[in-house]
Amino acid sequence: MIKHTLKPLALAVAMGSLIACSPSNDSSMDEPTAAVAEMNNPLIAQWEGPYGGVPAFDEMSLEYLKPALEEGMRVNLIEVERIANQEAAPTFENTIVALEATGDDLGRVFTYYGIWSSNMSSPEFRAVQQEMAPKMSAFFSQINQNEALFARVKAVYEGEEMNSLRPDQQRLVTLTYNGFARNGATLDGEAKQRYAEIQQRLAELHTKFGNNVLADEEGYVVYLDEDQLGGLPGSFVSASASAAEARGQAGKYAITNTRSSMSPFLTYSDNRELREQVWNNYYSRGDNGGEFDNNAIIAEILQLRHERVNLLGYPNYASWRLEDRMAKNPENAMALMEAVWPAAIGRVAEEVADMQAIADAEGADITIAPWDYRYYAEKVRKAKYDLDSDEVKQYLQLDKLTQAMFYVAGELFNFEFTPVAEGSVPVFHPDVNVWEVTDKTTGENIGLWYLDPFARQGKRSGAWATSYRSHTTFQGPTNVLSSNNSNFVKASPGEPVLVSWDDATTFFHEFGHALHSLSSNVEYPSLNGGVRDYTEFQSQLLERWLSTPEVINNYLVHAETGEPMPAELFEKIQAASTFNQGFSTTEYLASALVDLKFHTVDPTGIDPDAFERETLADLNMPSELVMRHRTPHFGHIFSGEGYSAGYYGYMWADVLTSDASEAFAEAPGGFYDEDVAKRLVDYLFAPRNSMDPAEAYRLFRGSDAGIEPLMRDRGFPIPE
Repeated sequence: MIKHTLKPLALAVAMGSLIACSPSNDSSMDEPTAAVAEMNNPLIAQWEGPYGGVPAFDEMSLEYLKPALEEGMRVNLIEVERIANQEAAPTFENTIVALEATGDDLGRVFTYYGIWSSNMSSPEFRAVQQEMAPKMSAFFSQINQNEALFARVKAVYEGEEMNSLRPDQQRLVTLTYNGFARNGATLDGEAKQRYAEIQQRLAELHTKFGNNVLADEEGYVVYLDEDQLGGLPGSFVSASASAAEARGQAGKYAITNTRSSMSPFLTYSDNRELREQVWNNYYSRGDNGGEFDNNAIIAEILQLRHERVNLLGYPNYASWRLEDRMAKNPENAMALMEAVWPAAIGRVAEEVADMQAIADAEGADITIAPWDYRYYAEKVRKAKYDLDSDEVKQYLQLDKLTQAMFYVAGELFNFEFTPVAEGSVPVFHPDVNVWEVTDKTTGENIGLWYLDPFARQGKRSGAWATSYRSHTTFQGPTNVLSSNNSNFVKASPGEPVLVSWDDATTFFHEFGHALHSLSSNVEYPSLNGGVRDYTEFQSQLLERWLSTPEVINNYLVHAETGEPMPAELFEKIQAASTFNQGFSTTEYLASALVDLKFHTVDPTGIDPDAFERETLADLNMPSELVMRHRTPHFGHIFSGEGYSAGYYGYMWADVLTSDASEAFAEAPGGFYDEDVAKRLVDYLFAPRNSMDPAEAYRLFRGSDAGIEPLMRDRGFPIPE
C-alpha cells in the first residue's frame, strides 16, 4: 500500500487539494519565506544536513505541530494568491509551473504530520489531528475554490499554448485542471459553499474513523500463559514474550491486535477457543459499540460523499472516482471482479472440503469456522505438499530479505544501497535504519531509503510506503527520500527476525513502491503522483523476484545453519504457489466488491452493518471466511479517500502484473533479462504519472494485458 505523506500538487491531483512541494526560487516569495525563517519552528524549517537536506526527525515535538501547520497554510495561501492575482496573462510558466513551486513549507510540516499519524500516534497527537483536520480541509477548499486561480488554469488548459507543450507538460496541465474541476471549482454560490462544508466534515470523520481503529488495535491484546502456547512456533513465542514485556506484562505472551500477530496465531495455535477470541478481536475492530464504533461514521461518510458528487453532476461516488482511472467507470471494474469471483468461491469450497476431511479424521467434531481456516489450511498444506510454513520461515530472515531486495534493485535498476553512518541522518525512532542509494555505475546519489520495520504501540497496522521528498528537475534536480514501513514482530535480543512467506512477499511489494519513487525521472512534482488502479502494479510486480533462483539460492538461508534453502523445499513452495488461492482471492474480492457497491448506491438511511451482510449474502460469500477488511475497520476507504471505490485496483493491477511477469518469463534472460528490465524501468517505473498508464504499458509489452495470465497464476479456470 502506498501511503501519501501530504505533499502538494502531487497530492493535490489525488486529493483535490492544490498545493505543491518543491524548493521555490521565486523572489516574490521572499516575504512569507522570511516569516517562516523567523518562526524558529523545526517542523517548518528548511531541511539541513547531508544528502540535500533531511527531515529533522530528532527535533520532533508535538508542541510545534499546530503552529507549524497554521503558518504553512498561511504562507501557502499567500503564494497562491500572488499567482491568481498577477496582471500578466496566464501561461504555462506563470500559472501551472508557478503552482508547482508553491507549498514547500507546508510540505515539510506534512512530512512530520504523516510520521505522527502512521508511525508514532498518541492520544495527544490525535487531539491535535482532530482539531486541525477540518481547518486543513477548509484550507484546501479555499484554494480549490479560488475563482481567479481556476480561471487562469482553465485559460492555459483551453489556450493555444497547450498545443506547443511537450506531452508531459500537457499531462501536467490536464491533471491540474482536473484537480480543480473535479473538486468543486466549477460550482457557484450555495453549491460551492456546501461543497466546502462537506469536505470539512469528511476530514473530521476520516480522522475519527482511523483513530477509532487504532484505539481498538491498542485496546484488545490477548495475554497468554505458558500452558496456552500449544502449537505455536518457538520464534513466535519468543517474540510474543518480548511484546508482553514491552507492555508491562513480563512472564506473559502478548497476541497483539494486528495482522502480523493475528495471522500466525490463527495458523498454529491448537487452542480453538483462543483462536476464536483472537479472530473476533481482529475482525471486530471499529465494530464493538461504544466510543470507538465506526458504523455511524461510515453511514455519514457515504451520505456526504454521495451528496458531494451529486453537486458535480455525477450519479454516484464511484462514477466520479473512476472517471480518471484506468477502469474509467464502475461497470468495467465490476466486470473484472465478477469474472474472477465464481472461480474464487468455487476454489474455497474445495479448500474447505479438504480441511473438513482432516478435522473429521482427527475426530475434532467441528464444522470449519473462520477462526479455523488458517489452522486447517496449514494442515492441508503439510498433507498435500509436505510443506511446513514454519520450516519455510526458518529461511526468511528479515536482514537477509533486505539484502535480497537490494540485489534485485541493483540488477534491474542499477541501484546500490549503503548504510549511512550512524547518527549522520536523524530518525524518528531507534528502530529506523537508513541507507544511501546511489547509481552503481556513476556513484551518483539517487537518495535515501528509510526502513521502519517493527510493530509497536502507536503505529498503525499493515505495511506501507511513502516519500519525504520526490524527484523533480524543474528547479534543479532533487534526490529522493523514500521509506518503507512494516509491522514485523521484533525478535528477542540476539535472535533473527523470521517472517512468513506472505510477509516476505509484502516486504518486496512495499519495496516496489520505494523503487517506483527512487527511479522517477519526472520534471514536475505533480507527475510523481499515480493513477490508483495502476500504482499498485509496479509493487505487485516486484513480488515476483522473491521466487527467483538468484534470491532463493543466495539470500534465503537457514537461520541456524546458514545453509541455502534446499531445492526440494523451493520446489514444494512452487508446487504450492496456487494453494489457498480461494481464501486469499475471495477475502480480497469480498472487500473490493463491498467497497464498490457501497459507492454505487444511494446511501440515504444506510445501515453499514446490514449492507455488508446483505451484499455478501447476495454474492454467496462462503461462511468459512470474511472480508479481508471488514467495513468498520476498512481504513483504505474510510480513513481517507485514496482507495475509496478503488480497492478493486489491486486486482486491476494484478492483471498487468501477471501479464508483465510472462514477458520476463518468456525472455532469454528470464527475470533478469537486460532488455526487458530496461523497458521495465524506462516505461513502467521512471515515467511515474507523466504519461497515460495504458500507453506506458503498451510501450513495455507491445499490447494490452488480458485476464488469462492472472487466471493461470492463480490456478483458476479461464472464463470464456
